Amino acid sequence: MTNIFDQDLDPNSANFTALSPVSFVERSAEIFGDLSSVVHGHRKYTWAQTRDRSARLAAALQSLGVARGTTVSAMLPNTPEMLEVHYAVPALNAVLNPLNTRLDAALIAWQLNHCECAVLITDREFAPVMAKALDILKTQFDRSIVVVDVCDSEYTGPGDQLGQYEYEAWLASHEPLSKLEGPQNEWDAIAVSYTSGTTGDPKGVVTHHHAGWHPCMFAPSRSSAHLRCHARTRRQSLLRCPHRSQPHLQRPRKHAGWH
Repeated sequence: MTNIFDQDLDPNSANFTALSPVSFVERSAEIFGDLSSVVHGHRKYTWAQTRDRSARLAAALQSLGVARGTTVSAMLPNTPEMLEVHYAVPALNAVLNPLNTRLDAALIAWQLNHCECAVLITDREFAPVMAKALDILKTQFDRSIVVVDVCDSEYTGPGDQLGQYEYEAWLASHEPLSKLEGPQNEWDAIAVSYTSGTTGDPKGVVTHHHAGWHPCMFAPSRSSAHLRCHARTRRQSLLRCPHRSQPHLQRPRKHAGWH
């Protein structure tokens, strides 16, 4: 039996907004647009530039058919591109799969197949292991995916380009989306991550948009700057977070995801 509180109180654009981390970059670009967002070696971006680059990446991914439920995998150290992927992919209601850079080719291929990856964005540094993983993905799982290569300005070591697109040229060829929307339903998946599979096949964890938004707002912190460093090459980016009021040094987190 219905009551008066079940009548004429359905969610609508006037009384409900799905919570998602995507909203942070739009707000930061609007309010803190001229402040630094990322410092990565010789590269420095403001929040307006980070938002623009994320919106260009979203437009580029959209041109490939990336949409709700599409998996985009990222084999990247903590560089500006990794930050942009974290905004662009969920803005399309797609699902981000961050890969653990310490895994071998067989485990990476298994994960790419299991999460039904459609697009891979990979740093040139990881070309040797990713070339093997893509070969296993094709020969053992009969899956071919679109590959986008990141040629990081701070990496001067070896590494071939494996894919059809080079990240910077790809972004430059697309106009930014006018708005990074995010999901209609905050229960939609935002990411899938995996354990390393030491006791069998990797186990996966699916996170939804609300779960991504909540800790960003309420997790305790002591800093407005996040220093993240790649363990092997020591490449690092300083990520400035305007919504955090006190200084905080955050260690890199191992990316872990469903069985």
